[in-house]
Amino acid sequence: MKAIVTVDDEVLITQVLQFQLSKNFDENEIIIESINRPELTIDLVKELDSLGISTCLMIVDYQMPKMNGAQLIRQLKSVYPNIHFIMLSGQANSIIVAEMQEEGLVDAFIYKPWDENELIELVKDKIS
Repeated sequence: MKAIVTVDDEVLITQVLQFQLSKNFDENEIIIESINRPELTIDLVKELDSLGISTCLMIVDYQMPKMNGAQLIRQLKSVYPNIHFIMLSGQANSIIVAEMQEEGLVDAFIYKPWDENELIELVKDKIS
């Protein structure tokens, strides 16, 4: 079993992402999880892992309180190097995103508001 995790401090954003992803992926094959507190994300991934559910992809906002998306991705990638990351943001610094892509930390970047079809195709490409 695999999981896709969305991380954004705005509840509405994670709800929309969860809805869009759920429409396009079989819940018997891929679990869609959302979290609104980035500092608790690693605990969620560990919990999923302990249940035999492998987090294959995370969609992470850049601008969040306590921990930005870049910090979160660096922390998670050091423990879970096989997770793919898509950064989703309306405010990310393009230099930081480019650096993270060069380092292999971020697979793609999408600006808010996003196009649902573009997002779904990107996710399908990363989890196949």
